[in-house]
Amino acid sequence: MNLNKKHIISWTLFDFANSSYSAVIAAVVFPVYYATIIVGNETGLGDLWWGRAISGSMAIVALSSPFLGGIADYGGLRKRFLFLYTALSVAAIASFSFLHKGMVIEGFILIVIANLGMEGGLVFYNSFLPRIAPPEYQGRVSAWGFGVGYAGSILSLLCAIPLVRAGQFELTWLMVASFFALCSAPAFLFLPRDIKGGFSAVQAGVKGFTFTLKTLKKMWKRTEFRKFLIAYLIYEDGVNTVIVFSSIFAATTLGFRPQELIMLYIIVQITALLGAFIMAKPIDLWGPKKVVMLSLLLWTSVAIIAFFITSKTQFCTLASVAGLGLGTVQAATRAFYIQFIPEGKEAEYFGVYSLVGKSSAILGPLIFGMISTTFGSQRPAILSVAAFFLIGMIILSTVRGGEPNIKK
Repeated sequence: MNLNKKHIISWTLFDFANSSYSAVIAAVVFPVYYATIIVGNETGLGDLWWGRAISGSMAIVALSSPFLGGIADYGGLRKRFLFLYTALSVAAIASFSFLHKGMVIEGFILIVIANLGMEGGLVFYNSFLPRIAPPEYQGRVSAWGFGVGYAGSILSLLCAIPLVRAGQFELTWLMVASFFALCSAPAFLFLPRDIKGGFSAVQAGVKGFTFTLKTLKKMWKRTEFRKFLIAYLIYEDGVNTVIVFSSIFAATTLGFRPQELIMLYIIVQITALLGAFIMAKPIDLWGPKKVVMLSLLLWTSVAIIAFFITSKTQFCTLASVAGLGLGTVQAATRAFYIQFIPEGKEAEYFGVYSLVGKSSAILGPLIFGMISTTFGSQRPAILSVAAFFLIGMIILSTVRGGEPNIKK
């Protein structure tokens, strides 16, 4: 199987597109806007509502992922559903422009819809990877996707800076919606066509859901795979919690202003981009397990140190270091998981992957929000994140597998 450059470029460009959502909406500008302006975060109430929105949307995605995987596998509808979920997210993001102070419930509903469209679409997006890249290139292509995604984050944040400085938040959300829609278009034009299945979408979904549950039972009987899924569930919870709360922590606890948050996140995205590309080949050469372990060790240390941070300069330095492991841990984890997938079961297995990954975004944000409101401080909540990384790393260390993809 040779690499089709058109497939690879269009696949990575989708990551470029959706990273505008990840950066501006999920991570930097909108979380602070919703928590501090729409809700109010003086007592941690904004943390609690943001955590509820992210956890609720992720729970929906987690429960529906096996159904979606079945549609992709048996219905031959992966590209069409990728488009529908993307369109749903784009429409919800554009609707953020109607929100104003006090619209807590309306904002909550729109966040859930936008996140559902974004995260649900990733089930179909991820399922294309084994179709467009042979095993010896999957680690690198996976990392390229994350790397190009970080470039998309940087560009979208640069576009957001003048709008945020001018207080034009409504135009900021419309910019993200346009960025996401336009830059994702190549994926719908050039990724491999859907292979027509013998089932309707509903039949395929039901069949996929039933078969995925059977598959999950089979997976659970595979000791190493079971340990991998448990480790992934735990440490990915830490990753997701950091992504959705880091900007709120910086704004609420350390006093970062919106434009300072954007510049900080751009720096993090640059280091994440460098980390993803530098570690792309080592994922295949050293093996994804070793790369994930190194990344988790880095993030555990960063989370513990963050507890003691008191200045913006210290936080900027620490965040830059953390960025080096952000794309690396995600790309290496995806490459590790692929080694467990039987041929022809890609979408179904990625349905389970999404089920576990999205389930991991349920507990962490809830715990962070609850600890923050209980203690009236975000610092104790940071230690819960460190615990997720440490426990996940310990369990992953016992997993046999994750060997190099390149034969020496």
